[in-house]
Amino acid sequence: KPKTKRAKRFLEKREPKLKENTKTAMLIRGGNANLTVTEVLKDIYAVKKPFAVLYKKKNITRPFEDQTSLEFFSKKSDCSLFLFGSHNKKRPNNLVIGRMFDYHVLDMIELGVEKFVSLKDVKNSKCPEGTKPMLIFAGDMFDVNEEYRRLKSLLIDFFRGPSVPNIRLAGLEHVLHFTVIDGKIYMRSYKVLLKKSGCKIPRIELEEIGPSLDLVMRRTHLASDDLYKRSLKQPKALKPKKKKNISHDVFGTTYGRIHMQKQDLGKLQTRKVKGLKKRPAEKAAEGGGISSKKSKSA
Repeated sequence: KPKTKRAKRFLEKREPKLKENTKTAMLIRGGNANLTVTEVLKDIYAVKKPFAVLYKKKNITRPFEDQTSLEFFSKKSDCSLFLFGSHNKKRPNNLVIGRMFDYHVLDMIELGVEKFVSLKDVKNSKCPEGTKPMLIFAGDMFDVNEEYRRLKSLLIDFFRGPSVPNIRLAGLEHVLHFTVIDGKIYMRSYKVLLKKSGCKIPRIELEEIGPSLDLVMRRTHLASDDLYKRSLKQPKALKPKKKKNISHDVFGTTYGRIHMQKQDLGKLQTRKVKGLKKRPAEKAAEGGGISSKKSKSA
């Protein structure tokens, strides 16, 4: 139980919510991280800010052998995503990207950095801090292979940023492009330039701003299907309530079915228009003969 009001507010922030807070990532340097890995972590931190925590001190840990230290850091900083960088002779320029579920490692994938171009090396104007990026994935492997499909889901989770109700055209200025070809993953970062086109819709140009990474997949630690399904479970309050006799077509049109008692169409009241009035012949046919007025005149 909290002893102070400050502790009470702190615990309330971490309580389960119907709409969770934006996922935060922690970026951790391994005990033997080299300059390349350190620069990669700094650049990813610059892209991910303000929803990221960068640990500057070296932490001697091996995520695939022992995950307790990662889980401790996750609980301490309230982060559900992590990126761990290390370097050794067997696995040079190594990155481990992963996510947590209930402060336990859900799945993580090890990636090797083969080529790296930092933000400093590209002399172009950068996007402002906190810009929500547009994510583009190219390559059949992201849809065919289970490991690459899980990597795509992990990258979307890592870089998607906050959920926004509305979109402003001028705010769409950062693109992260991931391409998989021949077992290699190419990550490129672009700035969107809106040029004059002579009409309302502007002409779009992409300018590379960095960081640029050529990655190769190494080891994987994927969650079981049951655990992965449990992590995707939504609370009942968020699920839309099913309404009876209402359906939607492909175009989003709503159709409703109304149940009514059987009606006698003969007694249905219609508009009194000359065109809808019955002719004398029709009235005579319904009455079974000539009307009384006509018989008197005759």
